[in-house]
Amino acid sequence: MKLSIIIVNYNVQYFLEQALLAVRRAAASIDAEVWVVDNRSSDGSVQLVREKFPEVQLIDNQDNVGFAVANNQAIRAAAGAYVLLLNPDTVVAEDTFGKCLAFMDTHPEAGALGVRMVDGAGRFLPESKRGFPTPWVAFCKTFGLSALFPKSKLFNEYHLGYLAEYDIHTVDVLAGAFMLLRRAVLDKTGLLDETFFMYGEDIDLSYRIVQAGYKNYYFPNTTIIHYKGESTKKGSLNYVRVFYQAMITFARKHFRGRQASFFVLMLQLAIYFRAFLTLIINVLSRIRLPLLDAAVMYVGLCGLKIFWAHYYYKDPDYFKDHMLYFNFPLYTMIWVLTLYFSGAYDDSGNLRRLVRSIFIGTVLIAAVYGFLDLAYRSSRAIIVLGMAWAIAGTAALRMLWHFIQYKNFDVGRERAKNLVIVGTIAESERAEKLLQQAQVQKNLLGVIAPNSDADDPIFLGNISQLQDLAKIYDIEEIIFCSKNIENHQIIACMHTLGTKISYKILPEDSQSIIGSSSKHTAGELYTIDIRFRIADPRQRRSKRSFDVLFALFIMITLPLQVFIIKRRVGLLSNLYEVLRGRKSWAGYAPPVSPTGHLPHLLPGILSPLDGLPVADVQASTVQRLNFLYARDYRLEKDWVIVWKGYRQLGRTAATRHG
Repeated sequence: MKLSIIIVNYNVQYFLEQALLAVRRAAASIDAEVWVVDNRSSDGSVQLVREKFPEVQLIDNQDNVGFAVANNQAIRAAAGAYVLLLNPDTVVAEDTFGKCLAFMDTHPEAGALGVRMVDGAGRFLPESKRGFPTPWVAFCKTFGLSALFPKSKLFNEYHLGYLAEYDIHTVDVLAGAFMLLRRAVLDKTGLLDETFFMYGEDIDLSYRIVQAGYKNYYFPNTTIIHYKGESTKKGSLNYVRVFYQAMITFARKHFRGRQASFFVLMLQLAIYFRAFLTLIINVLSRIRLPLLDAAVMYVGLCGLKIFWAHYYYKDPDYFKDHMLYFNFPLYTMIWVLTLYFSGAYDDSGNLRRLVRSIFIGTVLIAAVYGFLDLAYRSSRAIIVLGMAWAIAGTAALRMLWHFIQYKNFDVGRERAKNLVIVGTIAESERAEKLLQQAQVQKNLLGVIAPNSDADDPIFLGNISQLQDLAKIYDIEEIIFCSKNIENHQIIACMHTLGTKISYKILPEDSQSIIGSSSKHTAGELYTIDIRFRIADPRQRRSKRSFDVLFALFIMITLPLQVFIIKRRVGLLSNLYEVLRGRKSWAGYAPPVSPTGHLPHLLPGILSPLDGLPVADVQASTVQRLNFLYARDYRLEKDWVIVWKGYRQLGRTAATRHG
C-alpha cells in the first residue's frame, strides 16, 4: 500500500462529503486507502460515509477523543508507506497526491511534507509554512509584531513570511490540515502526542521529525483549499484558551530551565492578553450599532430639550438638569432594549421592524412615565418628539452605514449578487434548483461552459473566457459544478480572478453548495436541509428571556410555590441552574438522538412529553416531538409545556412524568 489518507471529522458533514469526493478523484490512480475517524458527530456524518463512501475505512468513536488520539487510531491500523493527515474542510487537486508522493520518493531526507493552502476566497494561508514557536517567535505572534511586519525575518519567523510563497523550502513546522508523513519516520519518532487534544500536535510532531534528523518540506507545486473555521471558531475565547494551552504543553515538553520558565510565563500572560483582546473585539462588534443608536437618541433628546424650552415655554432654563442624567438615559435604554429584544439588531436593514420597535418602546416609556414621581415627569411632548427623532435618526444611521458598504440607499432590500454557474446544462439546472429550494436570492446571469470548446449560444461563454466574462457581467459569485470541472481548475480560477468574487462548489451528487469567504468565519452553505426556528437568534433570545423572567417570578412567589411544586429542594437547584444559563425550563425530551440533526439546546427541566395522557411513548415518537419542537418553535410552546408540567418544576433528573 502506497498511501493511507486519514481524516478526523467532527460535525462538518457537508465539508467532509466534498473532501472525500476530492480524495476519491486524487487517489484514483494510486494504491491508496482512506480512513475517516469520526469523533461522535451529531450531524449525520457517519451515515454519510457509510452510504456514499463504502470504500472508506470508518472508525466511529463514541466520544470526542481529540485530534491526536483519533489520528493515531487510524495510523496504527493503516498499511500505507506514506500517511497523510488531512482535514475534512479541505479540497485537494487531482494531481496533489501524485506530485507529493513523487517528491517524497526522490527526497529520502524528507520526513514530512506540506503544500500551499488557500482559503475559500483564494487567499494564501500563511500557516502553510511555519517556524518553531521559540519564546521570541511566540512573543512576536502574540503581540502582533508578525502581522505588522509580515515579510520580516526578525518579526515573522512564525509564518516564515520572508520565504517565497511559490518556492520549495525546508521549514520547521507543517500544518496538520495537510501533513504527508513517511511511515518509516513515524516508526522512528513515534505517533502524535496524545497529550494535545487539539492544536499543537502538528508543531510537536514536526519538531520531533527534525530532531530525528529528517527535513520538513513546504511544497507549493500543488495547491489545496482549506476552508478553516469549520471545526472551531477562531474568534472564540475557547479557541484562545485551547491554542495557547497547547503552546504551553509544547514548551514544557521541549524546553528546559529558564527558557522553559520564561516561555511558559509569557504564554500564560498571552492567554490573558489575547483573551481580553478577543473579548473586547467580540463585545464591540456586538454593541457597536446599539451604542451608535444610543448616542443618536441621547444627543437628539438633548437637542429637543433645548428646542422645546425655547419654542414652547420661551424659557431656556425651563427643564431641570435631571432630564440629562435620569430621563434621557432611561428613555434611550428602553428604546435600545426594545430594538434588541424585537430582533432589530439581527436584521439591521429592516426599517419596518425598527419603526415598530421604537413605537413599542415609546409605549413602554409612557407606561413608566406614569409611575415616576411628579418631579421626574418632565414632558410628554419630549417623549413624542423623541420617538420621531429616534426613528429618523436610527434610520438615517442605517442608511449611511448601508451607503458606505454598498454605495446605494436600498436599506432592507439587499441586492442579489450577480451569479454565474460553471457547469453543464444538467448540473447548472441542478444547482439552480438547489438555490430555489434553499430560498437563496441570487441574480443568475447565466451558465459558463466547463470546457473551452463549447460554442452553444445557451452559454455566456466558456471557462477559458471567465476572467473577461467576470469584468463584462460584473460577476460577484461563481458556483463551480465539480462534476464537470476538476478541482485544480477551480483553484486556478480562484487564483486568476482574485478575492473580490465569492466562490462556491457544488459537489457531485450532493445536496449542498459549499463555500467560505474568510478563514476566520464558518463556511457558507446553501442546502435544502430543514430550517429550525429554534436556531434563529431572536427565538433563542426570547427563550432565554422567558427562562430568566419565569425564574424571577418563581423566586418572588416562592412561599406559594412550595405548596404547589413537588421536590422543593430540586426547585431551588433548578432556579439556580436556569439563572446560571446551565438549564432551561423547557427543552428536548430525553433521550435526544445523537444523529437527529437538531440544534443544540440547554438541558430542559420539562419537555414536550410532559402532560401527555399516555404513559409509554415509543422512541420514534419522542424524536418526532423533539423535531417538531425545534422546527416550529415559538415562545408559546414553552408556556404550554411549563403550564402542563408545572408541578414537576422541581425535577432534577430528565425523566418522563405523565
